[in-house]
Amino acid sequence: MSERLEKLNAFLKGNGWDDAERILLAADASFRHYDRLKRGSETMVLMDAPPPMEDVRPFLIIDKKLEELGYSAPHIYAQDEQNGFVLLEDYGDSTYTRLLKKGADEKKLYELAVDLLIDLHSRSDKETVPQGLPRYDGEALKRELMLFPDWFMPAAFSRETDKTVSDDFILLWEELFPVANNVPQTLVLRDYHVDNLLLLDGRKGVHACGLLDFQDALHGPVTYDVMSLMEDARRDISYDFLVAMRNRYITGMAAKLPDEKDFLASWSVLAAQRHIKVLGIFVRLCVRDKKNRYLQHIPRLWRLLERALEHPALAKIKIWFDKNIPPEYRRIPRCLQK
Repeated sequence: MSERLEKLNAFLKGNGWDDAERILLAADASFRHYDRLKRGSETMVLMDAPPPMEDVRPFLIIDKKLEELGYSAPHIYAQDEQNGFVLLEDYGDSTYTRLLKKGADEKKLYELAVDLLIDLHSRSDKETVPQGLPRYDGEALKRELMLFPDWFMPAAFSRETDKTVSDDFILLWEELFPVANNVPQTLVLRDYHVDNLLLLDGRKGVHACGLLDFQDALHGPVTYDVMSLMEDARRDISYDFLVAMRNRYITGMAAKLPDEKDFLASWSVLAAQRHIKVLGIFVRLCVRDKKNRYLQHIPRLWRLLERALEHPALAKIKIWFDKNIPPEYRRIPRCLQK
């Protein structure tokens, strides 16, 4: 028996769940995985986040803050921060992703998710942001952007990216960071999309929307999570529907948002930044971690990115892409295709 398995068994025994059936529930793009513990009619979710690759403390902090604010984040029943084990409330299997595949009402689900963000973002950031939570500032955005020249471009062109090209890319982006942040600041969950949202029976209003996977939360622009929801790397959404949900958010936030033009500029800049980052992440997952299932989403990401680049604020970035990434390279890198 491995040392980690011994620690896990000790954790489960110490919390009265060592006799439960354990079923793999989910594994994600990180080193974390989740098991459902089942004992008669009782269930629990086990998060296994092995250090040093994973650190459960950010998740615990954000989970407790969301619960404190009255939102449906899974209740924490037990935790072992040192070894990366957490026992969580089981929210079941009704993720937005599963419900939408079964033909659930898309409009109602997205309205609920948008309304939760309106509720959260209408509060002051002093109320919603845990003390000491890092900012989603230019340095953080820059680190994420570098995933593109560091991972996507070498795979696309079969060579390392020229430093001058990378440096020009970042210099252009530094002009845009103030545009991204020229909106109110809030708790940004950062992976707010259909895979991480659930519809919970027996709960009303925004409390019916269950929240998962928020350990990477930061203190940043209100634009980010609603953009993440509507410009989903994993799911096609019609542009008319995107606009309708975006307008719902703008209307709900009318008392707090600045000029709508500032909001839309922030949206486009952050959308482009996110799609660029995720293109790099999906290639890294394939090359480094041997997880190639994410490559199927690359064509969608390019479509979303090209649309974002049409905003006037991104004119210089669009020129950089036209110069350095010709259309024939805006696809799954050939070297990664089977």
